[in-house]
Amino acid sequence: MDLAVGVGSRVRELREARGMSLSELARRSRIGKGTLSELESGRRNPTLETLYALTTALKVPLSTALHGLESPAMISGSAVEAVLVERFEADASVTETYRVRIRSGATQESAAHSPGTTEHIIVHTGTACVGPLTDPVLIGPGAHGSWAADVPHLYQAQAEDVEALLVVRHPK
Repeated sequence: MDLAVGVGSRVRELREARGMSLSELARRSRIGKGTLSELESGRRNPTLETLYALTTALKVPLSTALHGLESPAMISGSAVEAVLVERFEADASVTETYRVRIRSGATQESAAHSPGTTEHIIVHTGTACVGPLTDPVLIGPGAHGSWAADVPHLYQAQAEDVEALLVVRHPK
């Protein structure tokens, strides 16, 4: 099953399990109803930004839409591409691990995740500007950082692409 079909099917299942109409999810996620319909039917590939908007509106971690697909899911947006490496579900939390590339010259602003969500990054190459929109920090090769992700936050590469490991922890 390809990414578009697998993710589309999962989004539809999550929406229906919550008793939410297509129109309601479109409104909450600020994704056009036609776009959402094409995504759910597998006729459109989701971008990272679109999938984050949908999973945030559904109140589930991003990995809920990616976990269990036949091959590691690589999802790409305008500034960031991410590969889900691991998803660990415990009684109190869901922890996701992604291999990420942040493209030089582009910025991704992410909406707030659910209360209590934190993000942790280890930068392999390049220098990343990450964290809350109001107080981002620079993290260079071999360094790490963390921030509260239940506020709007950003990912930005400085002079070159950034290769990093991103861990996102969502409380249940």
